[in-house]
Amino acid sequence: MKQALINMLTMQDNMNTRVHPQWIEQHFEWYRAAWIECGELIDHYGFKWWKKQQPDLEQVRLEAIDIWHFGMSALFAEDKSIETLAAEIEADIRGHQPSGDGVREATEALALNCLETKGFSVGLFWDLMLASGLDFDGLYAAYVGKNVLNFFRQDHGYKDGSYIKNWSGKEDNEHLVEIVDSLDKGAEDFAKQVYSALEKRYRELALD
Repeated sequence: MKQALINMLTMQDNMNTRVHPQWIEQHFEWYRAAWIECGELIDHYGFKWWKKQQPDLEQVRLEAIDIWHFGMSALFAEDKSIETLAAEIEADIRGHQPSGDGVREATEALALNCLETKGFSVGLFWDLMLASGLDFDGLYAAYVGKNVLNFFRQDHGYKDGSYIKNWSGKEDNEHLVEIVDSLDKGAEDFAKQVYSALEKRYRELALD
């Protein structure tokens, strides 16, 4: 688990550095982005008792991944290494006693904590993960996959419009799912393997 956390934290640091080289020192309001994402998650799950709604759990889990992006960012500090932060997150997860809350209640508890502390609670996020049917392996695979695909798109012309999103009749995110499923998610270089496999497929299916 610790190595997977180090991988995700490193990827988040790299992504945030693209926005601002000294992003940690800027103290951006990551907690605000997290609680707003909580509202979007509830909207996908459903809260309107005055109309029929069907929870979209796949979209709920995707929103949880987005919350994790902002949550990890909120946990960084100038005087804390990624290895130290990973160890602290692992300890929080392993020591957490699940609340047993449902999706709505777990989401509201996390959002309230973000607002009250202007920070991020790993334990409360863990409750939301469990409520939405996500385990740690699922979180890791989905997080890494989404981040690698975002970097891959940017590196291959997404901004100027030259990137090809459909390869051989399937969207890039469909190819991503197949690639992630075929690789060892516990590998230290898992993210690099995903990127390399995407690049190989892209050259073979989109550019030939």
